[in-house]
Amino acid sequence: MSKRGEIECWLTDMDGVLVHENHPVPGAAELLQQWRDEGKPYLVLTNNSIFTPRDLSARLRASGLEVPEESIWTSALATADFLKSQMPGGSAFVIGEAGLTTALHEAGFIMTESNPDYVVVGETRNYSFEAITKAIRLIGSGARFIATNPDATGPSADGPMPATGAIAALITKATGKEPYIVGKPNPMMFRSAMNKIGAHSENTGMIGDRMDTDIIAGIEAGLHTVLVLTGISDQAELERYPFRPDEVLNSVADLLETEPVESEL
Repeated sequence: MSKRGEIECWLTDMDGVLVHENHPVPGAAELLQQWRDEGKPYLVLTNNSIFTPRDLSARLRASGLEVPEESIWTSALATADFLKSQMPGGSAFVIGEAGLTTALHEAGFIMTESNPDYVVVGETRNYSFEAITKAIRLIGSGARFIATNPDATGPSADGPMPATGAIAALITKATGKEPYIVGKPNPMMFRSAMNKIGAHSENTGMIGDRMDTDIIAGIEAGLHTVLVLTGISDQAELERYPFRPDEVLNSVADLLETEPVESEL
C-alpha cells in the first residue's frame, strides 16, 4: 500500500469531489494548482458519458476550475478505448450523446443501424423508445451489448432521473443479455486512465466520494484510495462496506500541502 508521500500521479472523480452542483468544492482549485506546480500527472474522471472533454473543461472553467480537456477521462472515452482494443475499425449502434458518439468516431468506429458489432448504451437526456427497441432487436440478432456506466439514476434540478443503468436494465430484461460495463466500478476505467498518463498502480492515488464505485474500483485496480465526504458517502455509509479506503478526508482541501508533512508513525 502506498503512503500519500509516494504518490506521483492522481486520478480524481469530478462531481462530489471537485465540484458540487456546479460550485467548486473549497480547496479544489488549489489542489489542481498544486499538482500543476509539482508536475504531477492527473486525470479528472467522470462516469457521465454525455459530454465531451471539451464540454466538461468549459463547464469546470465556468465553475472556477481550470482543467484542460486532455486532463479529463470519461466513461465514453474509456468505452471507446476498450472497443478499439477489442475490434479496431468496428461498428456500433449507439444510444447516447456527443460525448459517446465523438469518442467512438475518434476511435475509428462506424455508427450504423445495420448489423453492428456492438450496441453501446450511454447517458442521454432523451431516451427514445424507438432507439431502445432497435437496440433490443440488434442484440437479439447477435450484436454485443456494452454500457458506458452502471449508474441507475443521475441528478437533475428537479430530482433524480433514469440513467444508463436503468435503460440497460430495460434492454437486459427484454433480451436476457447483460451488458459489459466499462465505467466505474469496473477497474478497467482506471487502468485505461493510467495508460493515458503513463501511471503505475503502485504510485497512483484515486480520490472519490462513492464507496460503491470509486473506492471499490480503486482498490481492485491497486491504487491508494482516498474517500472524501463532500459527495455521496458519509461516515455511516462507510461502516456498511466490508472494504475501506486507505484514507478518509473531509474534503480535497485536506490534501493541500500547507506545511511540511509530518512523517507517518
